[in-house]
Amino acid sequence: MKPIWIVDDDQSIRFVLEKALAREDLPVRSFTNPRDVLTALDDDEPQVLVSDIRMPGGSGIDLLSKVKARLPGLPVIIMTAYSDLDSAVSAFQGGAFEYLPKPFDLTKAIELIRRAVDESVREDVADERLQQMPEMLGQAPAMQDVFRAIGRLSQSNVTVLITGESGAGKELVAHALHKHSPRANGPFVAINTAAIPKDLLESELFGHERGAFTGAQTMRRGRFEQADGGTLFLDEIGDMPFDLQTRLLRVLSDGQFYRVGGHHPLKANVRVIAATHQNLEDRVRQGVFREDLFHRLNVIRLRLPPLRERREDVPTLARFFMQKSAKELGVEAKRISESALARLMAFDFPGNVRQLENICHWLTVMAPAQVIESKDLPPELMGVAPLANLAVAPEPSAAATSAVTMPAIPAPSAPLASGGTYAPPVAAPVSPASAYAMPVEPPQAAQAASDGWGRAAPVSPALPAPAVPQVAAPNGWLGDLEREARTLLDAGQTDVWDQLTRRFEACLIHTALDLTRGRRIEAAQKLGIGRNTITRKIQELGIDD
Repeated sequence: MKPIWIVDDDQSIRFVLEKALAREDLPVRSFTNPRDVLTALDDDEPQVLVSDIRMPGGSGIDLLSKVKARLPGLPVIIMTAYSDLDSAVSAFQGGAFEYLPKPFDLTKAIELIRRAVDESVREDVADERLQQMPEMLGQAPAMQDVFRAIGRLSQSNVTVLITGESGAGKELVAHALHKHSPRANGPFVAINTAAIPKDLLESELFGHERGAFTGAQTMRRGRFEQADGGTLFLDEIGDMPFDLQTRLLRVLSDGQFYRVGGHHPLKANVRVIAATHQNLEDRVRQGVFREDLFHRLNVIRLRLPPLRERREDVPTLARFFMQKSAKELGVEAKRISESALARLMAFDFPGNVRQLENICHWLTVMAPAQVIESKDLPPELMGVAPLANLAVAPEPSAAATSAVTMPAIPAPSAPLASGGTYAPPVAAPVSPASAYAMPVEPPQAAQAASDGWGRAAPVSPALPAPAVPQVAAPNGWLGDLEREARTLLDAGQTDVWDQLTRRFEACLIHTALDLTRGRRIEAAQKLGIGRNTITRKIQELGIDD
């Protein structure tokens, strides 16, 4: 691994950080001024740069801008005084990874540096992947099937029909089919047949002669002529007006067409690729799409899967779009935390890949920090429960759901007040939070037993039975939690929510820190929360990790 560079004119700061990083087996190189750092960059580069903000011979903010110009992806931590808020703001605006207030806690400083190292390593891997990225991305099996089909069609001129939801990337597939075909040196011409008024679409496709209609002052070549020797992509073919479908069928049949107002047949050597988000079989049955044209187009059909069927591709696509947006806007690319990615993967994306790209563009502009957390995501994703595991398998069908399912709790078939019978509920998708909506324990089920919280659970006094179905208390930790809640509520305490929430959170964090041997960042990743969240919780709960 490359060394961490420390830049500070204070020898004691350099000494303390060098020793602490050495104990963590992290290589270190120290500098006393920015000028030496810039000279060293000619021959070497760091994994992370930690720089003071005020030094003789240069400013840390100036150094930040110069280093970022040469190494845009390098995490830079700026050390500054508590009161120097302007400098902190300038550091973030300049693309700093984080700022470290002085005087700092050494443990927290090393934790911050290690976090920057982890981000740097992750970004190095991501950059290598991005440099090798093809025009289309996808590791999901459904996308691999599409890639194989493109490969098989690479040396063919056959007509292809691409189906898929809006925003799934049908035009990208058409581009790929053209690029890898014998017509790659010819033009690729695209037209959206749903976006052009009916009166103009015929002229757009076939061209017109001078004087063919009012305003036609010159002859104009249509898209078929423009695509001669190449590929014509007809997007949203399902929305083409019925009378124009007849003319298109003639072109596909014998390759001949007439310009609007023309009398001489023209021929164009064009490969047609069509796409639609509609079910053309249904359109044929409805009488709005010609059956013979459907069969003419449906020589080879490629179905492009929606993004919800290839959730495992979301992280790669998101990082790619973040890089792309940053390049377009001329800013440093932001990074997405694992917890934010988990929430993105859980979202169904009705707008598919196009919607994901728009969200990444929004985050590039609107997210306040360089590392995007769950709380930075746009409003439409705030109600989405994150997936527990990032390596999510693709859904077996479009009807599959991303929600977690839990078995229903069996209930007795007791008569209701209305005289009906209570039937056990069917298992339904639930969010993790709904696990706390526990059923009420019937009075006769409350027995003195160990409650799992370090004391016996007393028997609850008998209460009048409500006219609602009674459900047996759950077993395991949920039953323990309910009994503890009953004990506190019966005792008349008014802060039960805060008490149990703090103990619950403390238990989760203690367990995760124990499994990760005190490594907070790894513990946060396992819990599916952000690094700032776990740090804040540790401080709030007074946890000794």
